[in-house]
Amino acid sequence: MHQGEDLGRWVKSVRFGWDKLTTVQQWMCEHILGIEPATEEEKPKPRRTQADKWALNYAAARQFYEREGHLRVPRKHVERIVVGGDGNSDSGEDQEVRELRLGAWVGNQRSRAATLSPERIERLSAIGMRWA
Repeated sequence: MHQGEDLGRWVKSVRFGWDKLTTVQQWMCEHILGIEPATEEEKPKPRRTQADKWALNYAAARQFYEREGHLRVPRKHVERIVVGGDGNSDSGEDQEVRELRLGAWVGNQRSRAATLSPERIERLSAIGMRWA
């Protein structure tokens, strides 16, 4: 902290937002202050959008349907799904296992049926969603 400014936070924001700086700002940061741009490994992962979250839960619902043959998911059911990676690697690089509260999600989709897009209703209906 210097004069009420968190310099560590400022340096971090400069490093992560390097591409938003002008060429002159980049030169000054690099040559005068010794600040370099963050590497891709250092940068935080982008946040998931609501559409991304819906797609992930839908994938879990489809996985459940393919395994069980129905979509009558108990409210407390948690579905494990593997996400990430390119799908061609046996090493499991960039893959993670996510646990999704599928039962709650299915119940929420059912209760929000009036506000879901026709495409989402159609996709859920195709895998056995009970709407009533």
